[in-house]
Amino acid sequence: MSESLETPVRLRTTLDSVPGYKPGRPAAMAAEDSERGVTSVFKISSNENPYPPLPSVLDIVREAATTMNRYPDMASSELTHALAQRVGVSADEVSFGTGSVGVLASLIQITCEPGDEVVYAWRSFEAYPIVVALAGARSVQVPLDADARHDLDAMAAAVTDRTRLLIVCTPNNPTGPSVRADELRAFLRSLPEDLLVVLDEAYLEFVVADDAPDALAIYREFPNVVVLRTFSKAYGLAGLRVGYALARPRITTALRKAATPFGVSDMAQKAAIASIAAFDELQERVVSLVAERRRVVDALGEAGVDIPDTQANFVWLPLGERALEFAAFADENGLVVRPFDGDGVRCTIAEVEANDRLIDVVTRFYAG
Repeated sequence: MSESLETPVRLRTTLDSVPGYKPGRPAAMAAEDSERGVTSVFKISSNENPYPPLPSVLDIVREAATTMNRYPDMASSELTHALAQRVGVSADEVSFGTGSVGVLASLIQITCEPGDEVVYAWRSFEAYPIVVALAGARSVQVPLDADARHDLDAMAAAVTDRTRLLIVCTPNNPTGPSVRADELRAFLRSLPEDLLVVLDEAYLEFVVADDAPDALAIYREFPNVVVLRTFSKAYGLAGLRVGYALARPRITTALRKAATPFGVSDMAQKAAIASIAAFDELQERVVSLVAERRRVVDALGEAGVDIPDTQANFVWLPLGERALEFAAFADENGLVVRPFDGDGVRCTIAEVEANDRLIDVVTRFYAG
């Protein structure tokens, strides 16, 4: 038997063009921190909810862990009915996956043949080009406008007869702005009726803008719209991977066919059900994070730092070529951020102490 680790197996050539996903870097080890005089490190690179799980949700997860030797309910029946009742749709309009990105991958699989096109804004969620390429489809990336917002006119102009799916990320990750209701409706009316349009609302609960769209109203008005949401952010279940889509029954049926069997664990399903029941309590945390976001934005504004309007749980620093320089400076000061080389830096709104340090680090960097 050969001891070489090489293999002659042929892999898909598509993989050569698939970018690797870059998660937020973990906080530095305590020993490394002490060596450079940093007593604590805050990780604000992954858009996680800084609050621990609610005690009631944690109790449910502990109980569910005792039956992890059994497969979960593949249909997520109880969760489907709980969410449908909460949102105000039928159970036939709800489907789940391993996070919203898992559902998005299935949406691309059920709409795109090899060579078909998927249109989305750029920069936006970095998983988009990955899931598109893995499906054998082609990404059509439309640059954001000068305010780091979706350029909906340019996106409409980018649609061709090969376009099968279009993504609107609102609020946009990683820049923060939400699209406006009036412009979204006009945009949707300009598109082919058979083009699937995905409204990715991973940060929905943090939106407070009066002109932001009501995605459910949009969904009911336009049969080709799918609403994509997650339990990872506001609900604080990032580690359990539960995302869902609201879509017409024909699309839901196809999504359930394409989903990874038993992909959403029993613990994840039960934690999501408990979180729906405890939404009012979770909402208090969301309100607190929104208030902290406003405090950070106001403080940066007073320091002369110009950032895009954000409706999410993060702020965007449009530093361009200085993105990596700032990330290194932040790291030296015990703050782990998410740089996008050549574009900017995304910083999650977290605990008060982390936000205080963010204000200080950003202020000093811009001043220097």
